[in-house]
Amino acid sequence: MVALLDLFEESPSGWTFERIHSRLGYTRSTLYRYLKVLSDAELLSSLPEAGYTLGPRIVELDYEIRAHDPIIRASRPLMRELVQEVPGIALLCRSYRSKVLCVHQERSTTEIESTYERGRTMPLLRGAASRIILANMPSRTIATLFGRQPREFAGAGLGDTLAAVQESLKRIRKAGWDQTTGEVTKGITGIAAPIFGDRDKVLGSLSISFATRSMNAKRIGAIAERVVSCAGIVTQTIARGNGTAQTSVTGRKAPV
Repeated sequence: MVALLDLFEESPSGWTFERIHSRLGYTRSTLYRYLKVLSDAELLSSLPEAGYTLGPRIVELDYEIRAHDPIIRASRPLMRELVQEVPGIALLCRSYRSKVLCVHQERSTTEIESTYERGRTMPLLRGAASRIILANMPSRTIATLFGRQPREFAGAGLGDTLAAVQESLKRIRKAGWDQTTGEVTKGITGIAAPIFGDRDKVLGSLSISFATRSMNAKRIGAIAERVVSCAGIVTQTIARGNGTAQTSVTGRKAPV
């Protein structure tokens, strides 16, 4: 039944009963029952012209996440502070299946645009916000991912063998942050640091994107220190379980 909701990631505009039946192959009676349960819970809505679409309960749950999710609450004030110091767009991303999901965004400029907004997913191999998460995943997970898409790893410049990939990701992990330029949006540089949960499991990343022009190595390094510090404070706040982080950047570093 829950698998029905995954259909709307593929085609959010709506699904007719017959189209769902053809796609999933459930018996008609089972599918009617599943759709009724999801509709009664208002996770789905049925419209004459559109068929089944995501329902108002999804919107309500989204509000609850934005208001009460501990990672968003811990990150939001730091992200606001960060974009005041560095004109750009700050992103909070979560590891999600074999992808990376943007869960919150803060901006302080209209000079650059980002298509990576809340609810949008990105591949693990594209952009600093994704690669820093990948770099901190368990070796077994990285090996599995490489086995599925070795060409994509090579195309991302991480190596054409598992050993080379592991070494590239080790360097990123040791640095504590990652930087990419133009991988998501032309002319935009992104710098990201990891956020950790229980037992140093990587939960996501905090990053900032800004115009590449007029940036030198010294400035990039200073921004990276800020991002690492903010991500470290989020990690510590989550570990303490006390809600909103303090908005002063202290220079503490996330565990590596």
